[in-house]
Amino acid sequence: MCHLWIEAHPEVSYKTDKRVIKQLSKLLKSEPSLADFFYNYIEKLTHQQQLQTKHLVQVFQRQQNQQALRKAYELIEILVEERTAELLKSNMLLKQEIKERHSAQARLVNIAFHDALTGLPNRMQFMERLKQTAERAKSYGNLFAVLFLDLDRFKVVNDSLGHTIGDQLLVALAHRLQTGLRSGDILARLGGDEFAILLEEIQGIKDVIDIAERLQQQLAIPFHLSGYEVFSTVSIGIALSTTRDDQVENLLRDADTAMYRAKALGKAGYKIFDTAMYAQATELMQLEIDLQHAIEHQEFIIHYQPIILLETYKVIGFEALVRWQHPQQGFVSPDKFIPIAEETGLIVPIGYWVMREACRQLRAWQEQFPTNPPLTISVNISTKQFSQPDLIGQIRQILQETGVEGRSLKLEITESAIMENTESATAMLLHLQQMNVQLHLDDFGTGYSSLSYLHRFPTNALKIDRSFVMNIGVNGENLEIVQAIITLAHSLNLDVVAEGVETVEQLAQLSLYKCKYAQGYFFSKPLNSKLASTLIASELNFESN
Repeated sequence: MCHLWIEAHPEVSYKTDKRVIKQLSKLLKSEPSLADFFYNYIEKLTHQQQLQTKHLVQVFQRQQNQQALRKAYELIEILVEERTAELLKSNMLLKQEIKERHSAQARLVNIAFHDALTGLPNRMQFMERLKQTAERAKSYGNLFAVLFLDLDRFKVVNDSLGHTIGDQLLVALAHRLQTGLRSGDILARLGGDEFAILLEEIQGIKDVIDIAERLQQQLAIPFHLSGYEVFSTVSIGIALSTTRDDQVENLLRDADTAMYRAKALGKAGYKIFDTAMYAQATELMQLEIDLQHAIEHQEFIIHYQPIILLETYKVIGFEALVRWQHPQQGFVSPDKFIPIAEETGLIVPIGYWVMREACRQLRAWQEQFPTNPPLTISVNISTKQFSQPDLIGQIRQILQETGVEGRSLKLEITESAIMENTESATAMLLHLQQMNVQLHLDDFGTGYSSLSYLHRFPTNALKIDRSFVMNIGVNGENLEIVQAIITLAHSLNLDVVAEGVETVEQLAQLSLYKCKYAQGYFFSKPLNSKLASTLIASELNFESN
């Protein structure tokens, strides 16, 4: 019992007292019911202690939870502050990013719709404006026009002064064109040296012509670019809107077609499109296709025009002239297909084919008809062919393949081909001279006729153009020009070849001025290889008799 009491009151410090134990034992013996009382009392105390302990534990846990919660709140507050700060930076970055994105988009739009060099609208923006103008014209019946402009001889500026000056010219040209237009007109650079103008709400074709002529007058004033004085003109094609429901692209195409017509008529002018031009352009396109087919299927032949030594009136060689035998159209004039071949670059493979075939024929004649000196062949070199970097290698290969010596080949090169780039042309001519290839300056007097450059070119002969020769007959026109060319050639120790000789009067004047060589219908028209062989044989037979 005492032990139970002590266990029920752990907060009280007890010492064992035997007398107390003895008295309690007697009391329990005399009153047994007291044992139940003490047991109930001890259970009650134990239960209270358990409740108290549980309460203390709960209080302790609550305190711990509150402390943890408080720490959690403090941590959340810190995190919220930090996150708020982060979001506020993020917001500034987002705004900056959006701003930069809008700026980049604006730059992309500007790049997409403007020319990088001149800042003008490009082809894409021009076509968009043209479509909008065409739609308004359908609704309100407005008249508008498209002008297509192309610089004349821009390649000469690039090749002679460099692309930097060429770019400066394009920028200055764009500015000058802009000042000559009305406020609502659109000037665009389509690419290269091509520009387009959209004239909105015009009264009639006179308005367009006035603007075109004003632009031509403004461009007559030279440009001053980095110390150079540069003259530049443009060829202008004009297409007027109509009530037809055509694609707007056709207007730009028509203006382009008219521009080429203006350029063909002498440059520095304008031409108004008409339906006949479209038919002609379609015909030329088909001719270009046929020309490509002709190269692949070797539809060309060569005619040979004799070149006469006027001292003896003997044939000393031939000029090779290409002819085209079209399978459907028959004979196609060189005046018709040579310009197309020049423009498209097809003249290059045609030119090499002519040179190879002419040299092959020459070698056959030299073997069949040995003469002293050997017969020669003259071959024309186009401007584009002369600018080919592999020209020297091609000529060397042709000479090796055919067995023709360099001195038997005469290359006829125009002044314009040489003047395109005098430095590279001079180097090219020196290479050819080292190969003993003869060099003739063709159509002399019709191009630059720059005497300051003539003595620098390693040339063997000058060819007087037929336009001068044909007028030195009875009327005596161009006599001074022809005489001056022959005198100049003699002073430079050059031979002279007169082409287009057709009358005895022309021949007499040329002989009087001591022109060395001549060719023309007076002696013979161009002949096919068979007839040319007959001519050579008959001349040799005449000499032997």
